Amino acid sequence: MKKLAMAFSGPSNSGKTSLIEKLAKHFIDEGLKVVILKHDPSDKASFDTQGKDSFKFFQSGADTMVLSPTRTTFFSHSSLSLEQCFKMAGEFDLFLVEGLKSLDLPRISVFCKKLDESYFAFSQAIASYEKPNDERLFWLHLDDIKGICEYILKNAKKIKD
Repeated sequence: MKKLAMAFSGPSNSGKTSLIEKLAKHFIDEGLKVVILKHDPSDKASFDTQGKDSFKFFQSGADTMVLSPTRTTFFSHSSLSLEQCFKMAGEFDLFLVEGLKSLDLPRISVFCKKLDESYFAFSQAIASYEKPNDERLFWLHLDDIKGICEYILKNAKKIKD
């Protein structure tokens, strides 16, 4: 498999972390190596603390990176570019990014509650319980983990070594 990358966006408490955790587990169970990068725009992440996102991601079996404005956690104390993170991650099949909506990556926006149309402009797909009224966006049912995984494998960005 070639290296692939997919990004996820959504408002706070929209279900991004839960979805990414389920996707990582599914891909890992299929024998793929998964790396997750979590954006920390306000530099408030706490690491390896039970209940925190980074802890949950690590517990899923995935290697985990957290990128914030002042540091990158993966044995580094400076913020890195996405390309540097790809290189630092080494061998992987899937690189899943939570946040960083300005990145040039295909993006699934996640909404477990109300749809937020402000995310539609930079999304290619929506994972939700409610189907959006926008024909330009591919709709994925939030509980269809296998279907979301298939979408990712077909639509993720291929990363050059």
